[in-house]
This record gives sequence, structure tokens and C-alpha cells, in this order.
Amino acid sequence: MVTKPFRPTDPRKAIVEVMAKLGRETQLHMDERVEHFKLTDKVIRRVSIILLITAIINIYLVWVLSRNLDGIVANMDNLQQQLIQVDYDMIEIANTVEKFDSHITYMHIITSNIGSITTNLPDIRHRMDSMALSMQSIDSEMEGMKSSIYSIGHDMNLISGSMTNMQYNVRQFSKPMGVMNPIFP
Repeated sequence: MVTKPFRPTDPRKAIVEVMAKLGRETQLHMDERVEHFKLTDKVIRRVSIILLITAIINIYLVWVLSRNLDGIVANMDNLQQQLIQVDYDMIEIANTVEKFDSHITYMHIITSNIGSITTNLPDIRHRMDSMALSMQSIDSEMEGMKSSIYSIGHDMNLISGSMTNMQYNVRQFSKPMGVMNPIFP
């Protein structure tokens, strides 16, 4: 069997090996940390962008909500004004109903008057029929008068035309007389 010669080992070598191993492990750990920091930075950036977008959307929604609330408040103000008007109208209706109630007490008088009207209506109808006959005869007489008036109007137009002709003839006749007037004393 061959034996290796015994060599004494340097105690510093073990410390150097341990330190080298410790340095390598530390470097691996540092590299791992850098990778984790990069990943964390990416996640932080993405979450920040999402938070920024969410904040912008929230600001927009708050703005829309405030506009809608302004509209609701305006509608409520309008509703209040309309309710005040309805209140005034209801008071007026109540007063009208009260007046109507006071007038309804005269209903029995109205009923009796309607009863007398219904008994008098046939008599009134007969009188109206006789008036209609009288109106028909007046209408036929008016037709005769209308034709007479048309005849008179036609005759007046003829007279007017004749007067115009006479006026023209007199002017024609007076022209020579006008020339002779300066001669006569």
C-alpha cells in the first residue's frame, strides 16, 4: 500500500477557503437580492400605475357624483317650489269645493225648475215649429226681395251708364260753345 507522505497543512488555508466560500455565498445572496429588488420595483411601478389610474377614475367619479348631486339639489328646489304651488292650488280647490257645497244646497230648487221645464218643453217645441214655418215663409219672401233688389241694381247700372253717355254728349256739345263765348259780349 502506498501511503502518501504526510504534509502539514497550512491553517490559513482553511480560513481562506471558508472566507472564499463565504464570499461566494454572499455574492449569490446579493445577486438574489438584486433580482428581488428588480422584481419588487416592477411590482411597485405596476401597482403605482394601477393606483394612479384608480385615483383618476375616482376623481372623475367624484366629479360626476357632484354634478349629479347638484342636479338632484336643483330638482329638489324645483320640487319644493312646485309643492308650494300645489299647496296654494289645494287651498284654492278647497275654497272652490266649499263654494260648490254652499251652492249645492239650492239643488232641490234646480230640480223643481227642471221639472217645470220638462213639462213646458212640448209647448215650446210647438211654438218653435210654428216659428220655423214663419221663418220659411220669410225666407221665400226675402228671395223675392233679393231678386227685386238685383233688378233695381241692374236698372241703376243702366241709368248710371246712360248718365255717363249724357255727360259725354253734353261735354261734346259744350266744346263749340266754349270757343264762341269770347266773341259774345
